[in-house]
Amino acid sequence: MAEAEGPHSDAAGHLLWAAQLSADDGCVGPGVRVFRHGSATAVVSPGLSGRDRIAVDGEADDALVLVRDEVLAEVGPGYRPFGEAELIAEVVRGTPGLVAAGGPGFLWMETAEPPSAVPEGVRWLDAEGEREAVALFEDAFPGSYARPGRPGARRWAGAYDQDPDGTGALLAVAGDAWSGVGCGFMAGVVTRPEARGRGLGVAVSRFVVDALVREYGRAALMVDADNPAAIAAYRRAGMRGREFAAAARARGSAGPS
Repeated sequence: MAEAEGPHSDAAGHLLWAAQLSADDGCVGPGVRVFRHGSATAVVSPGLSGRDRIAVDGEADDALVLVRDEVLAEVGPGYRPFGEAELIAEVVRGTPGLVAAGGPGFLWMETAEPPSAVPEGVRWLDAEGEREAVALFEDAFPGSYARPGRPGARRWAGAYDQDPDGTGALLAVAGDAWSGVGCGFMAGVVTRPEARGRGLGVAVSRFVVDALVREYGRAALMVDADNPAAIAAYRRAGMRGREFAAAARARGSAGPS
């Protein structure tokens, strides 16, 4: 049975992120449900970073029972369990109709320490800057779940190419999106193609990570495992990663009964 109480403050970062806890009253976000069994916790979160997700953590035996016998019976077929790769593999092996999600896998990266140095020349964008950012996404990262104006995107940081007259094009951005109490989340990091290799992605990432750690106590993100350049940039911004995986119901499967 789902509980109204959210994860404890010392819970794994992805559980806190999925709970979308409110700073006003500490309640879970709209539509969020929390399930527990033994050592395991599952947080069901609709529409989080572009997907309906189930964040899972705990011992494998408890997590399997929780996800297979309780959570999947309560949620729609579009919800995807995610968590540490070995744990999700155990849940998949023990759950009829559940398969590993396709793709290269991903890393969950986080830090509770502000970067050692925050670069100059990066700032939070105003409304005009966010309109420039939308154009940047259209050109350089059209598949991003996070972009200005979309639900969950709170604010955007950007770095500009400074012309002699003090103006210049927006070259890189990073967003504070889907953050909640206990876990700030960075998303939508993109650099204009012709400006890559200048460290601008690291610069905007350091700026946002610093702000998230100071406001939420932790900064986190997800990145595809086959994107070594991005992973290296986030490490330079102070993030450390763990191999995560997701699962989905097999096409045509009704799932566990």
